[in-house]
Amino acid sequence: MRDDKPRVHGLGGVFFKAEDPEALGAWYADHLGVGVQDWGGAVFPWRRADTGGKACTVWSPFKADTTYFQPSDKPFMLNFRVDDLDATLAALRREGCNVLDRHEDGDQGRFGYVMDPEGHLVELWEPGPDGDASGEVDA
Repeated sequence: MRDDKPRVHGLGGVFFKAEDPEALGAWYADHLGVGVQDWGGAVFPWRRADTGGKACTVWSPFKADTTYFQPSDKPFMLNFRVDDLDATLAALRREGCNVLDRHEDGDQGRFGYVMDPEGHLVELWEPGPDGDASGEVDA
């Protein structure tokens, strides 16, 4: 049985493999106006519908040979924003999902990982105290 409270409150990011991430980022910047930053990705600020809090979604190409998406062999990874990473991972474990023993904690917040039934790596992100990775949000 699932809790009444939503586990995911937004798309945190889309991460994908590219043969030449730098050139691809430049194409997106030049032709679509995507605000690619020095680190190679872009941040799209928004506000949460439920709380009005600051939030963002990250778009970022990775090198084609990245191992970050392992154990998945898929060319992309989705990142979803959650309010309570520990509770979300515990609920997924109770439901029999393939939750990985991989965790990351840093300036951007806390991250946990689960594999979906088709072998995609799903990154779950509990943002840090500032609420997002983008800095100021005017959205």
